[in-house]
Amino acid sequence: MANTKKNQPNYKIYIKRFWQIFFGGLAFVILLFLLASLGLLGHMPSFEKLENPDSNIATEIISSDGVVLGKYYAENRVPVNYNDLPPHLVKALVATEDERFYEHSGIDARGTARAVLKLGTDGGASTITQQLAKNLFHGADGSKNIVMRIVQKIKEWIIAVRLERQYTKQEIIAMYLNQVDFVNNAIGINSAAKTYFNKTPKELTIEESAVIVGMLTNPSKFNPNRFVERSTTRRNVVLGQLVRNNVINEKQFDSLKKIPIKLDFKPESHASGYATYFREYLRNYMKQWAKNHKKEDGSEYDIYRDGLKIYVTIDSKMQQYAEEAVAEHLPILQKKFFELSKGKKNAPFVNITDAETERIMNRAMRDSERWYVMKEDGKSEKEILASFDKKTKMKVFSWKGEIDTLMTPRDSIRYYKHFLQTGMMAMEPQTGHIKAWVGGINYKYFQYDHVGQGARQVGSTFKPFVYATAIEQLGMSPCDSIIDGPFTMPKGKWNIGASWSPKNSDNTYRGMMRLSSALANSVNTVSAKLMDRVGPKAVIDMAHDLGVTTEIPEQPAIALGAVEITVQEMVGAFSTFVNKGVYIQPTFITRIEDKNGIVLEQIIPESKDVMNQSVAYAIIELMKGVTKDGTGQRLGWGGVRGLTQYDYKFKNPIAGKTGTSQNNSDGWFMGMVPNLAAGVWVGNDDRAAHFRSTLYGQGATMALPIWGIFMDKCYKDKELNISSEDFERPKDLTIKVDCWKRKVDTLSIDEPSIDEF
Repeated sequence: MANTKKNQPNYKIYIKRFWQIFFGGLAFVILLFLLASLGLLGHMPSFEKLENPDSNIATEIISSDGVVLGKYYAENRVPVNYNDLPPHLVKALVATEDERFYEHSGIDARGTARAVLKLGTDGGASTITQQLAKNLFHGADGSKNIVMRIVQKIKEWIIAVRLERQYTKQEIIAMYLNQVDFVNNAIGINSAAKTYFNKTPKELTIEESAVIVGMLTNPSKFNPNRFVERSTTRRNVVLGQLVRNNVINEKQFDSLKKIPIKLDFKPESHASGYATYFREYLRNYMKQWAKNHKKEDGSEYDIYRDGLKIYVTIDSKMQQYAEEAVAEHLPILQKKFFELSKGKKNAPFVNITDAETERIMNRAMRDSERWYVMKEDGKSEKEILASFDKKTKMKVFSWKGEIDTLMTPRDSIRYYKHFLQTGMMAMEPQTGHIKAWVGGINYKYFQYDHVGQGARQVGSTFKPFVYATAIEQLGMSPCDSIIDGPFTMPKGKWNIGASWSPKNSDNTYRGMMRLSSALANSVNTVSAKLMDRVGPKAVIDMAHDLGVTTEIPEQPAIALGAVEITVQEMVGAFSTFVNKGVYIQPTFITRIEDKNGIVLEQIIPESKDVMNQSVAYAIIELMKGVTKDGTGQRLGWGGVRGLTQYDYKFKNPIAGKTGTSQNNSDGWFMGMVPNLAAGVWVGNDDRAAHFRSTLYGQGATMALPIWGIFMDKCYKDKELNISSEDFERPKDLTIKVDCWKRKVDTLSIDEPSIDEF
């Protein structure tokens, strides 16, 4: 009996060891959690970080009518609130990723057990909160070390629990969906909905929401733009989870799974979408703004990460109409340009020598990206030049779309030199708000901005400044008469080095004529005579008061437009005439907010009185004659001689002025109605490339049709409320504008004349 007891195993030892191991392991786990929570196993976010997690949030550019025109971002992420999410999207997320989301406090016991068995790998078991914790503060850990993966999982658990204490379930869902990278430069649900379906999250249908949720497991693998079949299968799995969780029934499931995925794929980039040139101009402005406006901690704002909201004056519809107007007219004009240049020596350049052509081409090659990259790689100039004569595969721009072709880089430069460019801006004269901005024909291929960056010779559009100076200083009126005849300004007058004898564009003279008729027909000799009377400095002062910052030479020839000014400044100057003589600086921002909606700056445009209302109104009356009886009268019938016929046929009062520079290098049209002023420039980037005849190279052919198409679209959109009324007449008008009209515009016995001329 005694031997039997002696031979019995001592279970107490095993039980003691079991509890030692159990409590030792438990203590070790508790120690790991404690060390992790104290940050001794790696960085852990503070309470403040949990309240304000770091997140690269895109800065949004918001139009005056509430449309997002574009973004600046390191990551294309714009957060949305829970209320912006459709219920079926939230239910699909929970049903697929975390069925017990509303029952746990950050950690799902079953999922945790599964994760432990798989030694720290996710295995599809992480809760939504854990995934958010990883995305926000931890990131993926590719370590093969089992201990490190266990530590990672512990840190996720701790952060997840803290997040659950800090935020509501709804906030966690919104934060999670705002953090996910859905590939194709779409970070967060807002960008994903826009990129794949061109919708806001709220507009997503149930099957579209299922596609988005299906991507969460592996966005690259289930990318619907690349793998439609795979994405469809995954979408149907998500729909099946909705059935399992009683969100939809079997009949609905059978119907939804048969619907093919219909994408409206619109990947967002800085070089695509509307207002690309404006957005780049704004980017440069905001970079400087950020340097001058500091945060409370003294650091600079980051326009790519701080989630600013820039409210701009651009109207999305008017911007669209402006870009459409360019895209409708310039392809027709460009086709004619190619036709007339074909076979011509040194085309597209006109009247220059072979040596001058070579200089232009060499300058263009040296300014190219190819030259810069090869130079940085240590290539010699001889090697670089040789590379420009080797045929290579490339995509080139055309108005019919990109063309895949094989050509030498030198030939591609000459090809691009053929293209007519444009600059167009529309502005509200009474507020200074810029409503549309088109800096070129295609930002991807031509990045030079012809609105705010490029100054070009303005031609006869400068003449209203001369007339305004003469009317203000000499007390003249549009009804005064003057002789259109040969005129010579002697050497020495106004400091000219040689005598100056300007001629009219058609080399004819009309004799005695009113100022109204002289401006309407853009008569050069009359402008020169007015300049002779008031002097260049007075006209320059007038131009500067009208917002022109260009340094203008103090020479009489500026009367004919030998001055380079930007489209932006020209529209601002002409708007002053509409705004009763008050100049308002063109403005493109109304306010800037931080990511929390706090206003950082409210923009108020500068303004100043330049001339009295009577002078401003007299110039408006003069320019109304341009579109009624002069060089701009094509607005009344839509014809473009030698090219096409457009639909616009304006009958309402329009004040305007055409302009054509020497050799037809620049074509302009400035046009105004009571509540909108717009200016258009058209020409080649290189001034040596241009139409050979004024028939096609004049402003009335190159620029005016774009203005006409744009305004026609604006008038058809009644929501824009573009005025078709006449300009408001000053109550105390002191200048005679109602001239006696006769069939033959000559001097009458009771009309005043300017005998000195």
